[in-house]
Amino acid sequence: MRLKRTRGEQVFAIFNGILLLFISFITLYPLLYVIFASVSEPVRLIQNRGILWAPLGFTTTAYTMVLQNRAIGTGYLNTLFIVVVGTGLNVAVTAIAAYVLSRERYLWKRLFNLFVVITMLFSGGLIPFYITIQRLGLMDSRWALILPTLLSTYNLMIMRTSFAGVPASLEESAKLDGASDMTVLVRIILPLSKAVIAVMILFYGVAHWNSWFNAAIFLRDRNKYPLQLILREILISNDTSAMANDLGASDQEMISENIKYATIVVATLPVMCVYPFVQKYFVTGVMIGSVKG
Repeated sequence: MRLKRTRGEQVFAIFNGILLLFISFITLYPLLYVIFASVSEPVRLIQNRGILWAPLGFTTTAYTMVLQNRAIGTGYLNTLFIVVVGTGLNVAVTAIAAYVLSRERYLWKRLFNLFVVITMLFSGGLIPFYITIQRLGLMDSRWALILPTLLSTYNLMIMRTSFAGVPASLEESAKLDGASDMTVLVRIILPLSKAVIAVMILFYGVAHWNSWFNAAIFLRDRNKYPLQLILREILISNDTSAMANDLGASDQEMISENIKYATIVVATLPVMCVYPFVQKYFVTGVMIGSVKG
């Protein structure tokens, strides 16, 4: 039997619905604005000073120029390499470290946990970081964007807490059958921790996809630039001449705004396509890593 709501509960439900719709709108509208602006006619977009509720005309010229730009294609390939290789190594190293820190029988586990937590509070700073990369011979190398950030302490804490929730009896049974630690990790712990692994892939993958600061510091060869660094140059330096070099100066100025918005869409579209497939694991994995801490 369904209980009838009181007038106060009905008012609260209506107010709550309106508030959530408003929050959803202000969250979604910037994305819609970028999409509308990217396909709008350049002249009408420049003249517009108000809110965009729909595209001002329709043209895909900006997308054609963006996709024909070699720098965008090279940036995509570099970013895909960094995301795929970097995320794979990140998850592997984090899983191994989390397994060690989550097992009760390991010596000095509390001491190692303390050392890990300290790194969340204190950092060596940018200059020592730069000198370290230089001394390791990683300057102007894509590995400078992968190896220094191989392990995230925050992600390690989440995965460690998740692994600690796996019953110790499963590990003990496997050890009685002669299984090694790596066998226990790969064949028992990881299959039981799919949700938190999906969260780790999402966290590390998005971090690599959005990263540009380390690339700006350590890379000199433009052919090694990731997509986000190229996007930053376009947005901050207002440099769209490489995409519209066949146009006159006035035409370049008009189409430059469309190119900026189109580049933003092209750079964010892959993450938007992947996120819905891992979203169902997101809340579950984070809750696993927080409730049992």
